[in-house]
Amino acid sequence: MLTNPTIDMLRDLGLSGLASAYQELDTQPEARNLEHGEWLALFLERETTSRRQKRFEARARAANLRHDAQGGEH
Repeated sequence: MLTNPTIDMLRDLGLSGLASAYQELDTQPEARNLEHGEWLALFLERETTSRRQKRFEARARAANLRHDAQGGEH
């Protein structure tokens, strides 16, 4: 299987969670026993988690910036 081009394509499409999951699963021998649907479910779960984490981090940064700006005015 052509792993690196696939990972590159996933990242180009903005699917970094899928790319990471693909990389990890590809190195695990027990993952070869998974059905296609199981792989897909793991990929989607990983991408969803990755996106939620990015949103949380962006909100935390924004909240911190607002807090710093308010703190500087006093």
